[in-house]
Amino acid sequence: MSVFMPVRRRALTAKLSLLIAVTAAVCLAQFPPPSDSGQYAAKVLTMTGQVSVLKDTILYGLLEGSTVEVQQMIVTGPDGHATFQVSDGSTFEVFPNSHLVFRKNAWNVKDLIDLLVGRIRVHIEHFGNVPNPNRVLTPTAVISVRGTTFDVTVDENDETTVIEVEDGLVEVRHALLPSDRPKMLGPGDSVKVYKSQPLDARLLDKGTILRYVFNAIRDAANVASMRSTRGVLGSGSTGGPIGVGDTGKGSAPPPPPPPPPPGHLVDAGSSDTGVIAPEPRAKHHSVGAAIRGTAKWLGRFAGIY
Repeated sequence: MSVFMPVRRRALTAKLSLLIAVTAAVCLAQFPPPSDSGQYAAKVLTMTGQVSVLKDTILYGLLEGSTVEVQQMIVTGPDGHATFQVSDGSTFEVFPNSHLVFRKNAWNVKDLIDLLVGRIRVHIEHFGNVPNPNRVLTPTAVISVRGTTFDVTVDENDETTVIEVEDGLVEVRHALLPSDRPKMLGPGDSVKVYKSQPLDARLLDKGTILRYVFNAIRDAANVASMRSTRGVLGSGSTGGPIGVGDTGKGSAPPPPPPPPPPGHLVDAGSSDTGVIAPEPRAKHHSVGAAIRGTAKWLGRFAGIY
């Protein structure tokens, strides 16, 4: 019984998160966006797996080239991954098992994302020395940026938020403790924001660069693995499952070779029955497996895996 408890807990948490998402969508429907909000939509650049948008409490699957309007919720499944781009060239990447609202506050388009659960990577474009202020909000943190690249992760169990900065400067405030002083994060800095604790004065900078390398390799491995699996499943003839005789050539397989005559000499190393022992096959490792192995090693080295 105890073996299934973590699985049931995760499933319950996912259902509660989706329920909260549906409730948020219903509430947002009562405050329609401004008439010019269409120019602030996000476009799907790349995607794989299950990526959906919530419209009127119904999930609709997205495709490459699809658009997500303001106040709409993006939901990714266990294999879902997508990259979106907004009108100013900024992009955000959504990873598996994530729920977020795109520009929830339609009357302030600088509020880019409300992340409820999961992980995103955001890249805010800036033009020369002109800042491009944007905000990302979570249940526990308010993240303000002017042109930077950073990761945000919200834990599904306690809504703890982790912010990791790759490039630029990020200001982090506590969403539930307004009196708490904000923290400025630079390249390589990270901080964890707890629901009922003020921001820690000590930044979590141990192995941040290695974590970025580890996360990048892990993400590349996961995406490559998902695309490879879909490519194999999607190959072959169309219109039905692939099976015996589905090659389209219609030719019968060649007959097996005849057995050796009695008393036939075999090479050294064969068995006494006169059958030649098969040579051991070389092991082939996929690129995804090699990348995952490297990521695991780097994660152990950084103390995060």
